[in-house]
Amino acid sequence: MIAVELLHGVDHLPIVKSLHWPDEAATGRFARALAALPELRLAYIELQGDLGAGKTTLVRHLLRALGVRGRIKSPTYAVVEPYELPQLNIWHFDFYRFSDPREWTDAGFRDIFASPGLKIAEWPDKATGCVPLADLVIQLDVQDDEARQVNLTAQTKLGAALLQRLADSAPDEASP
Repeated sequence: MIAVELLHGVDHLPIVKSLHWPDEAATGRFARALAALPELRLAYIELQGDLGAGKTTLVRHLLRALGVRGRIKSPTYAVVEPYELPQLNIWHFDFYRFSDPREWTDAGFRDIFASPGLKIAEWPDKATGCVPLADLVIQLDVQDDEARQVNLTAQTKLGAALLQRLADSAPDEASP
């Protein structure tokens, strides 16, 4: 079950925390539940966690659930991998190697973030001051070889809507 509490002082946005994913199948179930939400198509999501926490695995499950076919690559070296679907543009960023804010402007990332579509960023802390406030932050922490402790935090009204819809419409799909 998803637990919801209020974030004081910020329009009472809900925080969903203490999700436990015992294995990768749970990650896939969560990704499918998230992909089913229409609000996701305009969201900016930050993924946080150590190397090997499952950030890219979550993105792969999410992109598959949204209908992306073919190879889904990690953008570690390219910084961004774009995906075009008939009704949705998706950009998967990995700022791990990001070191100079001028890269942000030179690469046209400001224009991407100003356009409609889903943006997902791994290692967003490496682009602090460049990226906008995320709608949803997903923190992944390794518990053992496969299990993950997951905290989801809404930082905007769109993020709050995503979390509320996850909690209301598919709690069994969103968390095992």
